[in-house]
Amino acid sequence: MDLGTLVGIIFGGGLILWSLATGPGGVLLFVDIPSIMCTFGGTIAATLITYPLPKLMAVVAVTRKILNAGNLDITPWYHTLIELATVARRDGILALEDRLENIKDTFLRRGLQMLVDGNPADAVSSILDMEIENMQARHGTGHAMWKSMGYFGPAFGMVGTLIGLVQMLKNLDDPSKIGAGMAVALITTFYGALFANLFCLPIQGKLEQRTAEEVHLKKMLLAGILAIQSGDSPRVVGEKLEVYLTPAERLKLQSKNE
Repeated sequence: MDLGTLVGIIFGGGLILWSLATGPGGVLLFVDIPSIMCTFGGTIAATLITYPLPKLMAVVAVTRKILNAGNLDITPWYHTLIELATVARRDGILALEDRLENIKDTFLRRGLQMLVDGNPADAVSSILDMEIENMQARHGTGHAMWKSMGYFGPAFGMVGTLIGLVQMLKNLDDPSKIGAGMAVALITTFYGALFANLFCLPIQGKLEQRTAEEVHLKKMLLAGILAIQSGDSPRVVGEKLEVYLTPAERLKLQSKNE
């Protein structure tokens, strides 16, 4: 798992457990099975109603894959594009066909195949731009799903609270049960707020960041593909691609070149 995600979950969950354990009654005071079923069961049910099951399963699989990945480093792709530009400049664009088998990224491989097939620059740019937009749309479904769960969790926590309050008010003839009933009623709100703010919304933010990184990489690859097609020298291709690097990455690259 990504180190930041792992540290965040452990640190946040640990602090909350510590605060529960050090209070009167301990952690067991906050364990209530009906409240758990109402909050988490309701959240899952509402999510299943909102999103088709195949799409939901696909989002779960992609989420697991993205959270297990580390930070996206685009520097190796910079060097790959410079190497491809050198080959195309020296041997011609058709020579890139021999390199396609070794390129694992489907976006870059598809763009280079279009160059080898002789497609014009506007067609290459249009098709690859559409692929980037479609990727953003697919990822947007995952973002929206986790955002919806972040809304559903507190909402069903409030539903559980209302249920508990109704049950408590029906037992007003026994004052000894009012305090315990109120505590149980509020636990569902606690579950919903915790689930939304420690898991759902942070995961949504992480996925949005990953999508932005991948879009940034694909735009750099597209710029490199178009530069290779226009016949630019490897030096010019490198200068065009450097705008996609951070200042720290540029400095590291310059130090390596020197």
